Amino acid sequence: MSVGKEQGRDAARDTTTSGAPLETHYGPNPSRDAAAEIGPPGAFPYTRGVQETMYRGRLWTMRQYAGFSTARESNERYRYLLEQGQTGLSVAFDLPTQMGYDSDAPEAEGEVGRVGVAIDSIADMETLFQGIPLDKVSTSMTINSTAPILLALYVAVAERQGVPRTELSGTTQNDLLKEYIARGTYIFPPEPSLRLITDVFEWCATELPKWNTISISGYHMREAGATAAQELAFTFADAIAYVDAAIARGLEVDAIAPRLSFFFAAWTDILEEVAKFRAARRIWARIMRDRYGAKSEKSLLCRFHVQTAGSTLTAQSIDNNVVRAAYQALAAVLGGAQSLHVNGKDEALALPTEASARLALRTQQVLAHEAGVAGTVDPLGGSYAVEALTDQVERDALALIAEVDRLGGMVAAVAAGFPQRAIQDSAYAYQREVESGERVIVGVNRFVDEEVETPAIARIDPAREREQVAELQAFRSARDNAAAAAAIAEVIATAKGSANMMPPILAAVKVGCTVGEISAALRSVWGEHREAMVL
Repeated sequence: MSVGKEQGRDAARDTTTSGAPLETHYGPNPSRDAAAEIGPPGAFPYTRGVQETMYRGRLWTMRQYAGFSTARESNERYRYLLEQGQTGLSVAFDLPTQMGYDSDAPEAEGEVGRVGVAIDSIADMETLFQGIPLDKVSTSMTINSTAPILLALYVAVAERQGVPRTELSGTTQNDLLKEYIARGTYIFPPEPSLRLITDVFEWCATELPKWNTISISGYHMREAGATAAQELAFTFADAIAYVDAAIARGLEVDAIAPRLSFFFAAWTDILEEVAKFRAARRIWARIMRDRYGAKSEKSLLCRFHVQTAGSTLTAQSIDNNVVRAAYQALAAVLGGAQSLHVNGKDEALALPTEASARLALRTQQVLAHEAGVAGTVDPLGGSYAVEALTDQVERDALALIAEVDRLGGMVAAVAAGFPQRAIQDSAYAYQREVESGERVIVGVNRFVDEEVETPAIARIDPAREREQVAELQAFRSARDNAAAAAAIAEVIATAKGSANMMPPILAAVKVGCTVGEISAALRSVWGEHREAMVL
């Protein structure tokens, strides 16, 4: 039985989730030419969508994020999800892989395979994609500090499958600035990190023409407490830093910009989220045209993946999370996402079970085929409320971008702690509202269920870590260690110079060098980043 009744102030009736004020009702804005400002779908400034027909022509990619334990078990989950109708892979790596440690490193103990799949070597990567034709499936890899190494492993496995590099499609997240701001899985200082990112841009421009070289992520900043406007502003400020670095390398903006992609969160506040996605396209199109003089239409397009908001999931009454994730997915689709992941209902407790992963995928499929939202482009476009909120999010985001510019760009702003403090302040304000009851969280601070069953959750068998370590050590014993040592020496020599790091990293993984060994080689040259305290 549910207890509780309507009581006290409900902040959601006065403000958006981000705390922006809401009007009781909205009307037309006589101060601007709405048609010129908004534009039609598929045309500048792309407020209404990056394609003229959007989902009429092609549905969004249903890309359920998954990865756990060993490559063998994750491969089984991927093949299962593809059989159930998933249309793209999204790989979650464990913490040691993200931080550049092999599974037998002391730092990795107890973390192997816990929050994603453990990948140490080309043998693991080959197992991960066994039976999955890499020329037929688009693969997204959520990996940052070790992104060049994991991309090299993917390319090497594709070559073993006989797949030409020109046929590979997918994305490496490869976004380090947001790690310094909100997530923390960085290894190297900002300068060499920017070098690696730019190396991937440069190498993929000729070697992997279909590959999205970076997924510039606002998701993790939103999960850390950023408002909708902060999510856009700091994401685009990061993107500006990456484009500036590429131009400084001598790359043409129209050679790299078409392969940039973005990654945003979808919260439950449907109108604000739809407005945010619409504002994102408009802001990016103008940045590319006005700041960089981009000529290619593809350079102007803000293409983005969306994941429903993990931080909004509750451990209490987890069935409510199905409803939250469905509304968040609806916001992403109404906002024109190019690909989507829907969180499993049990992810506040553990990695999703197979059953909850299937239900999350079915949520996408119901949206696509039953909800009637895929047939009309930007169906909320023209709504007085949505247009006003789009303008508001855009205004607030542009003001923050201007402040980052004033500080000298995002690298300088991060060093000064500006985005970190802004996000911390927003997170604190939101949490205060939750704790006071002004911001209602159903099943947590209002409408609490008296009887709650604890569901069966996914658990990682500790024996899998021991198996992974044993297989890694056997792999090292069987490889040509002289060739591996020579390859590592070449990685170090290249890191000390200025040449592109991708060729020596690719050569190293092909002869059996591990993620940890290559990362250690780079650490020996560049050192590690140490975060400054932000108060």
